Amino acid sequence: MSRAHTVAGLTAVTALLLAGCASSSTPSTSSSAPASGADAFPVTIEHALGETTIASKPERVATIAWGNQDVPLALGVVPVGMDSQVWSWDGGDEPGLYPWTTDALAELGGDEPVIFDVSDGVDFEAIADTSPDVILAALSGISEEDYATLSEDIAPVVAYPEVPWYTSWRDQIRYNSKALGLSAEGDTLISDIEQQIADATSDAGFEGKTAAFFYATASDLSTMSIYTGGDPRTAFLEDLGFDLPQVAVDAMESGSFYQEFSAENADQLAGVDVIVSYGDETLLPALQADPLWSTLPAVKAGAVVAVGNGDAFSAAVSPTALSIPWVLEDYVAVLKDAAAKAQ
Repeated sequence: MSRAHTVAGLTAVTALLLAGCASSSTPSTSSSAPASGADAFPVTIEHALGETTIASKPERVATIAWGNQDVPLALGVVPVGMDSQVWSWDGGDEPGLYPWTTDALAELGGDEPVIFDVSDGVDFEAIADTSPDVILAALSGISEEDYATLSEDIAPVVAYPEVPWYTSWRDQIRYNSKALGLSAEGDTLISDIEQQIADATSDAGFEGKTAAFFYATASDLSTMSIYTGGDPRTAFLEDLGFDLPQVAVDAMESGSFYQEFSAENADQLAGVDVIVSYGDETLLPALQADPLWSTLPAVKAGAVVAVGNGDAFSAAVSPTALSIPWVLEDYVAVLKDAAAKAQ
């Protein structure tokens, strides 16, 4: 993975923010970036939990849940605090951030943000201590109760648009950038990432093939879970040029971000040409040795990509404004190898 990819994308977008400024200075831990083409305040944002009005341009920005911090960072704004992003299935990791976020922080400078500990849920006390003007949570599963507590006691909250954890990376940028008064810059950021995706996948050969993201573990193959077409992990595969298998589309209609399948129902996943899953190098041999999962065309062909379990690569495939440029080249490469094997 290349730090240059993330920083180059960051620089391209912040150039718009800096255009026309007579002088520049080191960004601080605030949203005081130059307001070229800025939205007029107050700004009102409708979302699944109601509507949020932000009276004036936020000077202190906090973010919670997954990846929301990457939007202000990509737009040249250093949050005062953000949720820990590092995860593992056993919950044993210390709070922290992934490289694409720390690279942006290093590039922008300013005060280091507070990292909120999410091991017991929303870290209300730590968030309150940062005295934010707005809390960004466009990609989240924040509950109505937590939303009310944050909104009433701390600061206005921008929640998810419709369904918990279904927010696309584009809408994550749109909602969060609007809250910052930087909608035009957000649109520029989206266009820049879309062009990076188009360039990276121009000869990938994904067209006409289906792919979906899964959770599976080699030590227990009694079930596999598919992340539905509304989940950003599977939806990102569609962004890269794959078709969504019908099973992922159908499961999306339930409003859940995943659906579990028992090994006895393995045939229901036969329409998936490329399986992308959490797991390591033991996953494919285990699937091929299993009497039921081995019947799937993708498993027979070896068209299975195991992305890891909580390391940076496996986290980056949950797309954000900064993780996409960071992981894109390497992710497309492994997907291209798998797609070439698919029947």
